Amino acid sequence: MVLLHGLGDSSADWHTVLSDLAQTHHVHALDLRGHGGSAHPGAYSFELMRDDVLAYLDAAGIARCVLVGHSMGGMVAALLTLAAPDRVTHLVLEDSSLPRPGSLPRPPLDPPAEPTPFDFAAVTAIRAQLNDPDPAWFASLSEIAVPTLIISGAESPIPHELLADSADRIPDAMLVTVTAGHNVHVEQPTAFLTEIHRFLNRP
Repeated sequence: MVLLHGLGDSSADWHTVLSDLAQTHHVHALDLRGHGGSAHPGAYSFELMRDDVLAYLDAAGIARCVLVGHSMGGMVAALLTLAAPDRVTHLVLEDSSLPRPGSLPRPPLDPPAEPTPFDFAAVTAIRAQLNDPDPAWFASLSEIAVPTLIISGAESPIPHELLADSADRIPDAMLVTVTAGHNVHVEQPTAFLTEIHRFLNRP
């Protein structure tokens, strides 16, 4: 199982659920470029992060995995699944989907006065892509060929209709809603884990 965090977070963000997931899977929680212990190369995009994760799978000898992504990490996970469906057995998108134009407007942010634990250039680049996403991304959801679980936070600012429409497009997808904000695995770890185990163990 490979875990991909959201924008501005790191692999440490999965601490609420890591020990439970590790009881059934060999878990790899990654730091995406510009975050955590990974390098700050200055160049950032969803596609570059997708390619980084694919390179990690190759380097670690992971032929196939359960891929779990939160927010930005979910978008990276969806793009990876589209690019290399043979590498993914199950896809879990936590309060995340590939955006359609206009669905996730994110105005530019001024750099903070204090240093951040991540490269703020990543925030600028990723928000720019959310403001002007490739229209082919959302259309390509119908090509995701692995079982997919979308977990929606009922109190999240991410539009529920975007996630519902995404689930309708993906051929083998299920959508569940948890009473939580955007960080479901942090706010409601038990419910998050219950939904993942139910999904992975379904007939």
